[in-house]
Amino acid sequence: MNKKIQKIVTIGGGSGSFMVLSGLKKYPVDLSAIVSMADDGGSAGILRDELGVLPPGDARQCLVALSKSSRVLRELFNYRYSNGGLSGHSFGNIFLSTLEKITGGFDTAIKEASQILRIKGRVLPVTLKNTRLVAVLKNGKKIVGEKNIYTNSTDLINLKKLYLKPAASLNPEIIKVIEETDKIIINPGDLYSSLIANFLVKGLPEAIKKSKAKVIYIGNLMTKPGQTEGFTLIDYIKSIEKYLGKGVISHVVYNTEIPDAKLLKKYSRQGENLVLPGDFNEMPKIKFFGHELLGHTFYKAKKGDVLGNVRSLIRHDSDKLAEVIYKL
Repeated sequence: MNKKIQKIVTIGGGSGSFMVLSGLKKYPVDLSAIVSMADDGGSAGILRDELGVLPPGDARQCLVALSKSSRVLRELFNYRYSNGGLSGHSFGNIFLSTLEKITGGFDTAIKEASQILRIKGRVLPVTLKNTRLVAVLKNGKKIVGEKNIYTNSTDLINLKKLYLKPAASLNPEIIKVIEETDKIIINPGDLYSSLIANFLVKGLPEAIKKSKAKVIYIGNLMTKPGQTEGFTLIDYIKSIEKYLGKGVISHVVYNTEIPDAKLLKKYSRQGENLVLPGDFNEMPKIKFFGHELLGHTFYKAKKGDVLGNVRSLIRHDSDKLAEVIYKL
């Protein structure tokens, strides 16, 4: 029996997008991954500043996740140099930035890399404009740059608003893709830099609102110190709705499995705690789906990865997550 191919669009960046796409590519789906272009830290930030290119990091992760190429080629794109002049850079970032210089556009560079990696689906930068993420605190202070926002562990609990400078318009390819999709997945990930950064791009919230697709948010597993401390699942949804619009998210998938007490203790030492559900009665129009979604394979951080090991201990299981999304 032939199953209808589902058209699925994912929105996000970082490891959350990698996990979702790695699982979904095993199903009969037409995948489009929309990635944030606000990254200005680490390897991506250096290439951006020195070469005047768009940040390649999130796009690279999605390309590798969707690749049907050999394991060696996938590992090559994720390979991070640990010494010498290239220390901290990943091969894939350098490759994409070089392709952008040769082809004259980041969108073209991604299309070329997509053929080389034989990806299932497409990777779409949310904007083709060079822009920076800015956070404004309640006291009027501004934090400029995704890196500074991502690493801030004290001030963002008093966040007033986020915006892009200069303002950025939507990659025109995305409009048609969203019009025709069945499901839009808001991936788990860093709330401000991986998720909301996308909804600040002019045209994306409007396109999603017009779409007839199910809009599904995958809840984060852990809170972030100084940013989402004490946040429940409901608080995360409210934060996203502030930029996406109320009533746009139709379904929420969240984890019900409790991690090992020793792991939770490790996280709590870093100021990170399990995201609790909150009161679903506050959002009666949303359909909530709780599942046991934890992965039990631990990912060792690679040399040169500044985030270290702790963040990779409690993660979603990409296959469990993909199954829930596909069957929803």
